[in-house]
Amino acid sequence: MITLDENKSKGIIWIASYPRSGNTWMRAFINALFRNLRDPAATDVDINNIEEGGGVENAAALYPRFLGKPAFLATPAEIAAARPWVQAALAESAGRPIYLKTHNANGLDHGAPLINKAASLGAVYVVRNPLDVAVSNARFSDGTLDKTIERMATSGWGIARSRVNGHDRVRVVMGSWSENVMSWTEPSHPAVLVVRYEDMVENPRRTFGTIARHLRTKPNRDQLARAIAATSFDRLRAQEVAAGFAEKPEATADLFFREGRVGQWRESLSEDQVGRIVAGHRAMMKRFGYLPDGSPRA
Repeated sequence: MITLDENKSKGIIWIASYPRSGNTWMRAFINALFRNLRDPAATDVDINNIEEGGGVENAAALYPRFLGKPAFLATPAEIAAARPWVQAALAESAGRPIYLKTHNANGLDHGAPLINKAASLGAVYVVRNPLDVAVSNARFSDGTLDKTIERMATSGWGIARSRVNGHDRVRVVMGSWSENVMSWTEPSHPAVLVVRYEDMVENPRRTFGTIARHLRTKPNRDQLARAIAATSFDRLRAQEVAAGFAEKPEATADLFFREGRVGQWRESLSEDQVGRIVAGHRAMMKRFGYLPDGSPRA
């Protein structure tokens, strides 16, 4: 598996991203990959059971042990202080590499780390064009594009509390889109694989093959192809339409697997909205090739 320390046999492998950037798709692929490595007859994944060997670190039920009280009674600073202990406990109790989803930036919250590096083995970080992220987030949250663009540019932005599938979640601190991306990608580290969402869509065999190698697995061509096919966007969306998706926030009306298309911003954003996103995130957009044609370079 990924290791920051070759002597560590247990710890967290983070599946990280800014919201609406492909995190769930990545976790579904990892689930399908390991199923295909074990079982040649494996076909579809169950989108409501993709947390094999993993989960989330912000489930409110994990925090009272370290808070001495229910999480909803804790202050943001108390949640921040408890978080590294929660992550360490998750890594210790698993006794093996464990995959955890996060939208947190790789930084500090009230002086405490949002990501406990001592309990971590590595990460796969998914980055997506913020122009498409804005469109997807606005539709998913049933908000306006202008408010979404403002939120994506807000330093230190986060969600105080949320509820998913009847379970409470503690605060998440994403930061702005640029802060989130920068925190996971600069400086580069061999244990952190950075993957563009657009490459997952446009060149899946090469991109998912790189992910598989980063996870120290060696699928053959057929195993890799089956894992990719099992987690195509159309198949994931069809499952949600048929059976629902437990991770979809309760306040959201739209489908979780809504469209997934690259470049949808061209039909949805005004010239002014595109300009504001570029102005707020120019450096990171340039780094990952997301500046629209004709935009001035940094």
